[in-house]
Formats: sequence, C-alpha cells, structure tokens
Amino acid sequence: MPPKQQTDNTAMRELKKALRQGGLKNLYVFYGDETFLREYYLGELKKAILPQGMEDFNLHTAQGKECSVDWIAQAVDCLPMMSERTLVLVTDFDLMGQGEKGRQQLLELFEDLPDYCCLVFVYDLLPFKVDGRSKLGTYLKKSEALVNFQRQSTGDLTDWIVRKCKAMGHRVERDDAQYLIFLCGDSMTNLSTELEKICAYASGERVTRADMDAVAIPQVDAVVFQMTDALARRDFDKAAGVLADLLHSQEAPIMILSVMGKYFRQLYTARLYLDAGKSRSDFMQLWGMKHSFQGDKLMDAARKFSLVWCRHAVRRCAQADLQMKVNYGAEGEILTQLLMELSAGRKVIEC
Repeated sequence: MPPKQQTDNTAMRELKKALRQGGLKNLYVFYGDETFLREYYLGELKKAILPQGMEDFNLHTAQGKECSVDWIAQAVDCLPMMSERTLVLVTDFDLMGQGEKGRQQLLELFEDLPDYCCLVFVYDLLPFKVDGRSKLGTYLKKSEALVNFQRQSTGDLTDWIVRKCKAMGHRVERDDAQYLIFLCGDSMTNLSTELEKICAYASGERVTRADMDAVAIPQVDAVVFQMTDALARRDFDKAAGVLADLLHSQEAPIMILSVMGKYFRQLYTARLYLDAGKSRSDFMQLWGMKHSFQGDKLMDAARKFSLVWCRHAVRRCAQADLQMKVNYGAEGEILTQLLMELSAGRKVIEC
C-alpha cells in the first residue's frame, strides 16, 4: 500500500526547521503531487549543503534505471572536497523493488550513513510506494525521512498568492485569490505561471478578477461551471458560447458532460438543503467545497428552480451520458441538444 499521508506533516516541519537552524538529516525521501514545493525545498537543500562553486565535486546524482544499490553505496562513501558534506541525489529509484537482498543492503546502508553525507531520494515520474511489512519500509517510516509534498490547503495557497503578488509589486484581495485557485486549480506550479502573466497584464496595483479572466488559462472544471451557471441563470447565449469554445478546443464532450452532471447534482442537493432549511456551510461541507463563492452561486441558482426541475436536469444528464455511449460520433450534437433543453427551463412532470 502507498504510505499514509502524515496528517501533522512532521517531516515537512522538521525539514523547514533544519533549513533555518541547521541539523539536516542524513536521509530524505521527497515525494508527493506538489512539484513546485518539492523543487523549491530541493533547491534550498542544495544551497544549505553545497558550497558555491564546489557543486560538481560534492553532488552525486543518478536516475532510477541507471542506478543500483552498489552505486548508491559508492556515492555515499565519497568524501567531501572543501565542504563539510556531500549530497547524493537519486531520482525515481524503486526502493521497494530491489528484492530481499537489495532491501537488506539498503537498510544496512541507511542505518550507518556517514555524518558527512546527505542521501536524498526524489520521486518525480515514479510513484512512491513503501511496503510497511518489510524492515526497510518500517525503518523509513520511523526515521521521519518521508517528506510528502502534497497539495496545499486553500488557506495556505491564498496566503502564498497574496505574498507572491506583493513580491511582484501588486496586491490581491483574499477572495480574488481564492477565485484564482478555483479558476486555475491548486497546483502551485501552474498558479505561479498564471500569476506572473496576470501581474504583468494588470494595469493597476490591485489584481482584479477581470485581470485573471483576461489572461489566465482556466481549468476545464471552472469553464464548465461558468457554462452551467449561465445555464442556471437562463443566459443561453453565454452558455452556448462557452460550450462552443470548449468543443472548438477539442475538449471531450463526455468529459464536459461529466462536469455538467456534477454541477446539476450539486444544484439538486442545494435545492434539497434550501427546502430543508439547511445552511450554505452544511451544503459545502457535504460536497467538500473549498470556495465560498462557488457555494453561494449554487445556492442562489437553486432558489430559481423547483426541486422537480433540478431532479429532471440530473436525469437528463444521465440519459445524455447513455446516449453518448451508444451513439459514437454524435457526442457534440447530444451535448448541444441537452444544453438547449435545459436552458429552456421547460416544465416537467415528476415521474
């Protein structure tokens, strides 16, 4: 099984502390979805260990398929030159796939790493998996060497966006920063690129949602949300225009329909919650929503439709899904017909 995420992220906090105050460990395993953070802290690790100008002498690197247990052992034994430590960096090396003998060799190596060496395994293309039943897996878990660079919470991302905008000479309101996360996703790598474009485009000190909409490349979920939100407001021209752009950009109709179906299930739930007198926060908690404006829009839209119509929209999305699967080549027409029907807001009789 893959390693469980550290809920308190102890290893991450310890790494930050060690980079600030010294005391870096001899062994680290860097993995996780957030590439931006992983590369940032790997860069900070290199700065802390490798004296400027001496990197070629004290940095030893290898890729997984080109690496072996013997190579790692030899690299670890290399003494530092005009430096206190060496850095051995191994990328996409399958620790658990070395067989019993290889895992035992690695375990003995990890238990006796010299003080002058910092050994780091980085997982980029290869997913990191650790077998907790093996002695090596047990050792890695207890050593607090596993640093999981996972996607950040909305709050942490919002703070980071505010700081990054400030560093580029702009300011952004927290609500607008959260809108950008919804628009472009929660990947810091992607957000960093989009922020640079937005801040270069923004004419004023404050970065606005209009600036974001003008130059940011939105994720498909956000675009479909805009389309279905326009549909809920009976703005067919806007909804049809968004759909046409999506189809023109070669987005798969079945994927567009999947996101539409999710929206109308959320709309149906919102209508149920309104009828039951429940709050927006209850609704957002049920769906695991991170963005309050998204919950507000859905609750406002639900007030404009009856429970019967919302149920009908969910059913029609399910029917369209089946139609697409048995009518290959007609997906775009099926999606357009569905959009036209739902935009009409026709009255339906509950079955």
